[in-house]
Amino acid sequence: MVKDMSIQADLQKIRKEKLAPCYLILGTEKYLQDQVRAEILKKVQINSQDDLNFLSFDMENASIDEVVAEAETLPFFGEQRLVFVENPYFLTAEKINNGIEQDTQLLVNYLKEPLESTVLVFFAAYEKLDERKKLTKQLKKTAHTIQVQPLNEKEVRQYLLNTLENAPITMERKAIDLFLRLTDLDLTKMMGELDKLLLYGQQKELITVREVEQLVPKTLEHNLFDMTHYILSGQTEQALRLYEDLVTQGEETIKINAILVSQIRLFLQTKFLMNIGYQQANIAETLKIHPYRVKLAMQEVRKFNEKILRQLFDDLVEMDYQIKSGKIEKELSFQLFVLRTGELLRK
Repeated sequence: MVKDMSIQADLQKIRKEKLAPCYLILGTEKYLQDQVRAEILKKVQINSQDDLNFLSFDMENASIDEVVAEAETLPFFGEQRLVFVENPYFLTAEKINNGIEQDTQLLVNYLKEPLESTVLVFFAAYEKLDERKKLTKQLKKTAHTIQVQPLNEKEVRQYLLNTLENAPITMERKAIDLFLRLTDLDLTKMMGELDKLLLYGQQKELITVREVEQLVPKTLEHNLFDMTHYILSGQTEQALRLYEDLVTQGEETIKINAILVSQIRLFLQTKFLMNIGYQQANIAETLKIHPYRVKLAMQEVRKFNEKILRQLFDDLVEMDYQIKSGKIEKELSFQLFVLRTGELLRK
C-alpha cells in the first residue's frame, strides 16, 4: 500500500473510531506528524495548551516518572486525558549529554496495562528505533503505530494529485513537474506553497508553468540547476542573464562557482555510473543523495558525452583557483567561461 494512502486510512480511523490507549508516531515527515497531532487533539477536544486534560513532555528535559504519573491520572471533568511524549530519544541508540537519568522500566510496566482513559502518544521523529531495547519492543507491542516517514517521488506526486482533486484549481502536467522540483519533494514545503496557488486560484483556476515560476520562490541551488542546463545546452544569453540577476541579488561569484562545480561533479558521477549499468536507485544509494536529484541529473547527462563534462569540470576548478589567487577578475572570469563553453558546444 502506498504510504500516503496508509496515513489517510490512519487519520480516518482516528476521526471515526475510539482512540487507542497508546500511539507511536514514527518518522521524520513533519507535515504528516502535524496532521496526526491535529486530528488527535480535535478528537479529544483539546482546545488550548492549558487544558487540564492535556500535557506535553519534551523528554530531553522531562523524566519518564512524570510521564507515567500523568498517564496514570484520571481525566478532570472529561472522558479522556491526552499525554504527548516528544523527543523520546531513549527509544533510539542516541545519547543525550547531561540528560536526565530515565527509568525506562517504569514505562515498560505502564505499557503492559495502559489506562483506558488516557491516550499516550509518542512522537518519535526518527528514521528508526533501537529494536533491541525492551521498551521499544513493549511499545511496538502495545501502541498503534502510524508511519510518517518521508514519501518518495511517486508518493509525493500522488499526494499532490489527491489534494488537487478536492481543490478549486487544476495544474498543467509541466506545472506539476516544476512545482515538485521547486519544493524539493518536501511535503511540508509543498503544502505550504500550495496554499499560495490556492489563493491565486480564486482569480485563475488553471495553474500553468508561468504561475508556478511567479509564485514559488527558487533557491540558489534551483537557479544554478537552471544555469547548468543553460550552459550545457549552449543557451549563453540565458546563462549570462541569470548570472547577472544572481550577482545583483547579492550572490557571490565564488559561491556560484562552487555550486556549479558540485553540480557538474554530480553529472560526471552519474554519467560514469550509468555507463557501467547503474540504475537510478543504485546511483542514489552509491552517491548518498535523494533519488529525485539523480533522476534530474540522469535526464541532463544523457545529452552529453563524458569528455565535455570533464572539460567543464576542469575549467570550473581552474577558474576557482584563478579567482581565489587574485589572478583574474571574478565576474569577467565567469562571463568568459560561459562564452567559451558556448563556443565549445557549437563545434
